[in-house]
Amino acid sequence: MADPEHIRKVFERNVRAIELRPGIGKSTTVATVRVYDGTTCEVTGSGWTLTADLGLSDGGNNAGPGPGVYSRAALGSCLAIGYAQWAAMRQIPLDSLRVEVETNFDARGMFGIDDRQPGFTRVRYRVFIESPADASEIEEMVEQADRLSPTLADLRDPVPVEREIIIHSRGKPDAS
Repeated sequence: MADPEHIRKVFERNVRAIELRPGIGKSTTVATVRVYDGTTCEVTGSGWTLTADLGLSDGGNNAGPGPGVYSRAALGSCLAIGYAQWAAMRQIPLDSLRVEVETNFDARGMFGIDDRQPGFTRVRYRVFIESPADASEIEEMVEQADRLSPTLADLRDPVPVEREIIIHSRGKPDAS
């Protein structure tokens, strides 16, 4: 298990490396999602395999968490890891750390019932920290970690999204 001192040393090493060679701080990663058995998805990327699905009441197989769970998990884990890293960097001891992410969702947009935007209508998170450090020191650390959280930034200031469709059709050729 990574202790705060190990986290701090690795963090500092990564900062030095990126300062010396900024190009190593940039990367492109890929997640591949394959659908099978109707709605069940096998998600592979960065050496990991995950399963995502819809629940039975939504027409799925309930073979894994749905995309909303993964969205909340992505934000919550990014925040929690950032707090752990910045607490280690600031030498703030943490007795416990927990993040809860809560979202509101209106399914009408997803089902095309009206013109409303599909997706979350609100995102909230709560940070629970137990520490012998001063509350003001902890709050400063949380503010810094939030400001530098990539997943929180993606939600606050969405990045451009591009789509490419590649079709291998066995249907009838176009009559033109």
